[in-house]
Amino acid sequence: MTSATKPSSPNSEQLATDLAAIRIPACPAVVTEVLKEARKDEPNFKVLARIISSDVGMSAMAVKLANSPMFGSAARVKSVQQAISRLGTSNVLNIIVAAALRSSVDGLPADFLEHFWDMAASRALCAGLLARKHVGIPPEDAYTYGLFQNAAVPVLMQHFSTYAELYAGAGEHGDRLVALEREHFHSDHAVVGWLLARNWGLPAKIASAIQHHHNPERYILPEDELPSNALALIAIAQLAEFIIAELGGAAQGVDQRAFENARTFLGTTDHDLDEFREIVAAALA
Repeated sequence: MTSATKPSSPNSEQLATDLAAIRIPACPAVVTEVLKEARKDEPNFKVLARIISSDVGMSAMAVKLANSPMFGSAARVKSVQQAISRLGTSNVLNIIVAAALRSSVDGLPADFLEHFWDMAASRALCAGLLARKHVGIPPEDAYTYGLFQNAAVPVLMQHFSTYAELYAGAGEHGDRLVALEREHFHSDHAVVGWLLARNWGLPAKIASAIQHHHNPERYILPEDELPSNALALIAIAQLAEFIIAELGGAAQGVDQRAFENARTFLGTTDHDLDEFREIVAAALA
């Protein structure tokens, strides 16, 4: 989703208001444990394997991602240990954060959550794949950003009884959704997502990309407000999102101007776009 509504930069007063009105899910202990291990100079893969193996959902996600087109190997992995060896520390962390994120939101309709997280997983996978075609955009960062981009939507839905109706009414039009969120709740999912990412210890560039992904001025913001490496994450996810929608016959639901701006920023040619469509189509298949 994209937006024509400029978000205000959160200040201390606004943050206090947002935090008071919305309970941001606390960072689970398992994520804290993995972050601590993953940030060591020499992470212990046995420790990471133990943590992932302790949860059936995380184990399945690790093996599935390791066998995905993002890693492009014909040899399929069958165990968590094999998956971790192929994924590397950063992507193992992605698995654990993604699993924790899903489990942190409950009490919502199962069909909504299934669709929402499926869309997030598709966007994350395709953004990671397209990042491999661009110098300077780490695929693991693109994948993490794709997962977290709209992660605050179910958080807001959890807290406000009228949010589901508002969200359904906005459809895939981000500008409309952001305007409605601010009108009714005095905040929006980009700001709340930024708070969530910060609370969970995600890299600053991912938090910044989440904060500004609806900002219509993102491509002209100064570097100290939106670093170029964060802007690149927004652009690559926008490209992935558009191609996914296009392949599904729903490209009209994606902001064409935002897509063209992303293409220009990334230097995507028509030939590149044809190649990217094939990559995304294969991944989604």
